[in-house]
Amino acid sequence: MVDEHTGEARLDREEAKRLVASGTFFWIDLHRPTAEEFAILREVFGFHPLALEDSEHFGQRPKVEEYDDFVFLVLYGAVPDDGRLVEVHCFYSQRFLVTIRHDRVPAVSEVRRKYEAGTKSVREPIWLAHRLVDALVDSFMPVLAGFDDRVEDVEDRAFHDVADEQQLQEISALKRTLVRMRKVVESQRDVFASLVGGVVELPGMTHEAERYFRDTHDHLIRVSGLIDTYRDLLTTSTDVFLSTVSNRQNAVMKQLTVISTVFLPLSFISGFFGQNFGWMVDHLGGAAEFAALGVGLNLVAVLLMVIFFKRRRWF
Repeated sequence: MVDEHTGEARLDREEAKRLVASGTFFWIDLHRPTAEEFAILREVFGFHPLALEDSEHFGQRPKVEEYDDFVFLVLYGAVPDDGRLVEVHCFYSQRFLVTIRHDRVPAVSEVRRKYEAGTKSVREPIWLAHRLVDALVDSFMPVLAGFDDRVEDVEDRAFHDVADEQQLQEISALKRTLVRMRKVVESQRDVFASLVGGVVELPGMTHEAERYFRDTHDHLIRVSGLIDTYRDLLTTSTDVFLSTVSNRQNAVMKQLTVISTVFLPLSFISGFFGQNFGWMVDHLGGAAEFAALGVGLNLVAVLLMVIFFKRRRWF
């Protein structure tokens, strides 16, 4: 059944009973299920109350839990547009796959499209489960690929442009995104380690399918390594930003110090001749004396200071 307002598939009690009684494999994908739909999952499917309680609350860590006739999984993927994490809850057995999500997940939608088209690679339950989890894991890669360009852009602007507060805020936002991603990826990596290590076994798991799940586990290890790499790059970018700001402040202070030093002898000369000595008042009163002592001494002092600064390479 399809909701007239949202266009999303809704779970009907009679349809759910028919699917359960049919004995054939089916996939139900629920977007923000209602209380009535959770009641159908509890009464018609007979899901364990603890699993249903977990499925109602999002923001959990990735995990896999075995029950009598199904496995409950909490998995994460990412949306390439803004690096936002998306959470998917799965009830899986050889008779059904029920997925629950609160967001639009492109990875799930693509696997769903292939499933409805009858693609051979997602026809069997275990292969459908693999394609779903593999798509969620691979959805991290485009997001991380964009981090390389963004980190490089931040570093270039820190070197060539005026470093400002906006750049520091951007670096902090990227680091927060990576921290959130790292938490779920490491937990999800542990989930797949338990699957490929035989601690938890998915219904219908075969030796060949296990190889593919092991490959997905390798993808998670690579994703985790990329996250750590980009975190180190962002830490380096923060150091570059702070060093650039410090260097520019030092350059400004150097220029101000040079200007102050140039005016120091001028202030001394002006202050010295500004004293009302009797001899000076009686003997230094012509234009020549003014040009030589009043102006000339100042020009000579400035010239000597410039020569000194150039030799010391302060200019």
